[in-house]
Amino acid sequence: MSSKETQKVLMAKIGAAHGVRGEVRVKPFGDDPLSFTDYGVLTTKDGKQSFEVVSARVQKTVVVTKFKEVTDRNRAEELNGTELYIDRDQLPETDEDEFYYSDLNGLDVKDPQGEPLGKIVAVQDFGAGDLLEIRPKRGKTFYIPFTRDFVPEINLDSGFVVADLPEHYLSDEKPDPESSTDSPDR
Repeated sequence: MSSKETQKVLMAKIGAAHGVRGEVRVKPFGDDPLSFTDYGVLTTKDGKQSFEVVSARVQKTVVVTKFKEVTDRNRAEELNGTELYIDRDQLPETDEDEFYYSDLNGLDVKDPQGEPLGKIVAVQDFGAGDLLEIRPKRGKTFYIPFTRDFVPEINLDSGFVVADLPEHYLSDEKPDPESSTDSPDR
């Protein structure tokens, strides 16, 4: 089996208990809040626990969910914080220029000349679009926008992306406002 076939993909996370009959609040990860219910049995990352969705309904920012294996509030409270996964091979194939976040994590990042910049450790979205979090060999992680301008090449088969960063993008120095050609004094 290839690593892609055995890779787990995080679909949702169980939160607080809801009521006394074993329902839980689930925080889904994905565009469709009910998408985690479409893949059958969900498991913990280690595969030791399995959960089959009996019912699910969207309620504000969570999905109130009833799992077959959870019959009372005590068991529901024990599961708070449990992450729910599916196998990567259960997801549909992506179109060209579409990627699952889990496929990008761990890829090497190179500049256009092939020099290493680090590895992708996460894909984040703080509200203004996707950002790649990159960990260099030394120093703090940094973010780059996940756009075609910043990431013109993605090679999943070879395990790398090319990042084309503007000059001084990684510089710790603050830009000198005096040297700006867009000065309002002109």
